[in-house]
Amino acid sequence: MSTAPSALPLLALRITAGPVELRGITDDLLGLIADLALDIHDPDFMPFFGPWSLSSPQDMPRVVAQYYWGLRASFSPAKWSADFAVFYEGELAGVQGFAATDYLILRTGETGSWLGRRFQGKGIGTAMRQVICAFLIDHVGARHIASAAFADNPASLAVSRKTGYADNGSEPFNRMGKPATLRRIVLEPASLVRYQHPLTVDGLPPFRKSIGLEEETARLSRTVRCFALSEPLTPHLPGQARPVAVERGFRGICRPAHPVFQRASRFA
Repeated sequence: MSTAPSALPLLALRITAGPVELRGITDDLLGLIADLALDIHDPDFMPFFGPWSLSSPQDMPRVVAQYYWGLRASFSPAKWSADFAVFYEGELAGVQGFAATDYLILRTGETGSWLGRRFQGKGIGTAMRQVICAFLIDHVGARHIASAAFADNPASLAVSRKTGYADNGSEPFNRMGKPATLRRIVLEPASLVRYQHPLTVDGLPPFRKSIGLEEETARLSRTVRCFALSEPLTPHLPGQARPVAVERGFRGICRPAHPVFQRASRFA
């Protein structure tokens, strides 16, 4: 019987490091997230690109549900978002996300996160960012991880700095009808400041497959193996010349050069 996690393995993904746990956002968490999102920041300050966090208590459950349902509906290897409910010592504290387009080609994307106000200033934001970045680099092969924050959001910029991000320029941004400066930052794998606890990941193979990584790994493995062959895979008769097992094709294309190879390739 098919289930939601089997259709979208992100929902069953769990990343644990000491007191920090990142869980794929399932429907049973949407109400809790909506309640937590009612108190993130002062109403006269906007840290997000859009003012979703100013939604009324009546509207917030719908806003939150529609947003995460929309991310699920559009999830594909070409464009995906992995958002996690962040638990600290067993209590829901916020959300940590990563969004990527053309990840199989670029191996990069952008992190985004928020914490409920009563969890801020305790090092949790830095811990959950370090955890997601370690996961992306170690388990899905990220080469660069980008992020951004407004210049008047020093707390977010401090989290990025403690994680190892470096400045990557700035740009003007229309924030709720007023100009603001958006600072862009980027993390290289060698610069990552790792969390003090090691990661444990549950549900990784189905998630990697859902973003196309297993197919990509298998394709590269077949190509490498094909190019490595220099002998036929079945015996030849005495006095016969050994058939060439493979021709080295243009742009990495590997194609059989002899019927013997076509028959034997089933057993490679």
